[in-house]
Amino acid sequence: MQNLKPKKFLGQHFLADENIARKIVKSLVAPPNACVVEIGPGMGVLTKYLRAQFEDFRVVEYDPDAVEYLREKFIEPPIQVVSGDFLKWNIASALDRPGYFIGNLPYNVTSPILFQLLENRKWVEGCVFMVQKEVADRICAVEGASVKERGILTILLDCYFEMRKGFKVSPSVFRPPPKVMSAVFSMVRRPNVDVPFEPLRTVVKAAFGQRRKTLRNSIKKLDMDLEAFPVEWLSLRAEALSTDQFVQLSRALRPQP
Repeated sequence: MQNLKPKKFLGQHFLADENIARKIVKSLVAPPNACVVEIGPGMGVLTKYLRAQFEDFRVVEYDPDAVEYLREKFIEPPIQVVSGDFLKWNIASALDRPGYFIGNLPYNVTSPILFQLLENRKWVEGCVFMVQKEVADRICAVEGASVKERGILTILLDCYFEMRKGFKVSPSVFRPPPKVMSAVFSMVRRPNVDVPFEPLRTVVKAAFGQRRKTLRNSIKKLDMDLEAFPVEWLSLRAEALSTDQFVQLSRALRPQP
């Protein structure tokens, strides 16, 4: 069994530090009987610690070479290796209960993966991911953060999950080293959130799609009564609004026929 060579076109940077791997796995707060899914395990540096901790455990890997490597490496006991694109994986059909997700996410697919989890949020108890530090800063940005930090994912994730920024990770612990710092963050599903996703996403995307404009101008084409909201709200730009304000706006969006 030969070591894998990272593929540049897949954005692969393999973690090569066991201490960091253990620290990431320790960040996942889940009971021993939890259903756990690792996204993009690569050479399995997190996998061996997760397999030892959770019985109901599987990995989803896109790279066919990594799939073969993992199946050869983890024979006794074997692990469930799903070969395929996580973005096309049917979470609701694959799991029999909500689960926990963990992984060192390729920088180029971080946002699509997070949107996939948002759309399947009823199947997500919690997550721990390592991503580009700038991305972690943005999606975990609190109200009042700088303009460039808060964005679409900031609002959407905050509505349904409690976001917690973890620790930074140096480029030197990867093979090959990326050109930027990485960071670990966690997300825990908020209980009893009754906010329809599509209306919220529509309003948030419209507002941040023209983030230099005030709210009155950025969402004026949406079918809603803007005059029902305080003038102070409408004079703000998207990054200045709270998650709760966006939720209230989304509830005013008239259903489309």
